[in-house]
Amino acid sequence: MPDSLGQRGKFGVLAPSTNTSVQPEFDAMRPWGITHHHSRLVIPDSRVTDDASFMVMMDNIRAALFPALESVLTCDPDYVILGMSSETFWDGVEGSRRLQKKLEKIAKRGVAMGADACRAALRAYGRNVKRLGVVTPYMPIGDKQVVRFFRECGYQVVNLLGLKCSSPTAIARVSKSELRDAVNRVNRGKVDAVVQVGTNLAMAEVAAMAEFWLDKPVIAINTATYWYALRQYGIKDRVPGWGSLLAEH
Repeated sequence: MPDSLGQRGKFGVLAPSTNTSVQPEFDAMRPWGITHHHSRLVIPDSRVTDDASFMVMMDNIRAALFPALESVLTCDPDYVILGMSSETFWDGVEGSRRLQKKLEKIAKRGVAMGADACRAALRAYGRNVKRLGVVTPYMPIGDKQVVRFFRECGYQVVNLLGLKCSSPTAIARVSKSELRDAVNRVNRGKVDAVVQVGTNLAMAEVAAMAEFWLDKPVIAINTATYWYALRQYGIKDRVPGWGSLLAEH
């Protein structure tokens, strides 16, 4: 018997405790009858200045991921969404598959991940999309993992801008105008689509606007991940206002 509020489904959402963008963006896209139940990966707001300190943050995320999953499972969600993306790109396609299998083995239900969602979103736009511009909040060591994943999926990253955000919470403070400028920087040359990764970048609205002006796919990872979760779970609702992915695919 379904929950009285979540008559179509309950989504458990995992995100770092420092992340203030996933929850409001997912909530804004939510169709009727779906409810969100957030569990936090408790991590410190550590200083990130280089690859070494970025890896300290990554180790904190990895240590907190499965306790957060165990926590959200106590509300018996119908589906789980991983609202953090860096780990889902790590070690390429095979690394992403290993993480997916480990998460689903524990969850015993479907789990949507950002890397898979981006790949599915790009495929939804057809075979003509091959050359990407990518925006991240990461240090170079994280950017390399993103490039590797997309390359193994058959895409060429022709431009990448890593914003090198100074802490987990600093990611959410990147302004809309800064994100607009980042999109324009990676859109140079023959770029078929722009992809933004890093779930604490509040990119969903900017991506929808940029897509309209650039007349090409601009994929925000939170939009892609939520779209992917809905479609994998069987919800086919078209949700306007967040770009062509949710409105048309």
